[in-house]
Amino acid sequence: MEALRRIDEDDAFANLVLAKELDRLSLPSRDRRLVTELVYGTTRMRRACDHLVDRFVLEPPGAQARALLRVGAYQLLFTGIPPYAAISATVAAAPPRLRGFVNAVLRRCSDAVRGGADAISWPDDATRLSYPDWIIDLLVGELGRATALASLEAMNQAPSVTTRDDGYIQDLASQWVAVAVGARSGERVLDTCAAPGGKATLMARSGATVVAMDRYTHRAGLIRANAARLGLTDRIEVVVADAQRLPFGTDGAVGTGTVARFDRVLVDAPCSGLGALRRRPDARWRIEAAAVERLAELQREMLAATVPFLGDGARLVYSVCTMTRAETIAIDQWLRDRYPNLEPVAGPPPEGAWRPWGRGWLVLPQDAGTDGMFLLQLEWNPT
Repeated sequence: MEALRRIDEDDAFANLVLAKELDRLSLPSRDRRLVTELVYGTTRMRRACDHLVDRFVLEPPGAQARALLRVGAYQLLFTGIPPYAAISATVAAAPPRLRGFVNAVLRRCSDAVRGGADAISWPDDATRLSYPDWIIDLLVGELGRATALASLEAMNQAPSVTTRDDGYIQDLASQWVAVAVGARSGERVLDTCAAPGGKATLMARSGATVVAMDRYTHRAGLIRANAARLGLTDRIEVVVADAQRLPFGTDGAVGTGTVARFDRVLVDAPCSGLGALRRRPDARWRIEAAAVERLAELQREMLAATVPFLGDGARLVYSVCTMTRAETIAIDQWLRDRYPNLEPVAGPPPEGAWRPWGRGWLVLPQDAGTDGMFLLQLEWNPT
């Protein structure tokens, strides 16, 4: 309840709040998993939970009562926890002044969901799937109804955990992006938005030297820590700099004037994150529709800053964990118009469950149980 209060009232990030609360307590692993499901699931499905609860209240509950009713409704709708246990545990967590109210409302909710979530009469897909209207409308309009709803349903499931053979935990689609860069021993690779270092460390394992960049010092520290943990410090150079104004010179040092050239460049750009909502339960409520085009402009600026650092025949890889056309196909078209010397990489499709999308590739959350990702592989041909 404290984690949910912080998320709702203080606009705290769910993963940070939950980690802090779990570190404060000594819980067995089974209870840690349950706490995680209740916090993440209630946050993710709060619109659906509110729809169930609001049928049985006369006026909007206060913040504390709302959080209690949401976590109770989540258990009744989505967990399979016996109703008596869900209700009694939630009531026990309530302050004395709210116990009678919470008990009465949740008992009525329990009666209404005896047939499960499918027994509820939902007013629309946005309420049933618990997303803001604009996300539903945008993705249905751009991907088609069946494909969009399948993606959104997949992102309501808890993410699977994929561990690389070196022990680093990384979503499989992100690994596919790093592999698509094609880094080889002896090459110099630039990763412009590298923190926390998952893709940089995977590329460095090829024997390439990776210049891993982030604009924030504390995030650059995450790259260094991961490189050290994986024994890759000698293969990864960490630089604190802004990807919109790359500062490299001929020797790769900052501020030396003459432009350096890289064999491979990865721009894993900041984006709306609509393909990664399963692992970021609060993100669907944070992102706003206007942010999509604002982020697309940032992506164009980063790419424009990067192109001068491509050597002849160098590969540029652009990726985002989203599916919006503004951040995928429209970026591809912008690159085609502005940089005709950037041509698609010839050869077979990249490793992974990708589907063609413009000149690039798209994987949707339902395709392989990964985040939704867009990938574009281009090569600089000076002739």
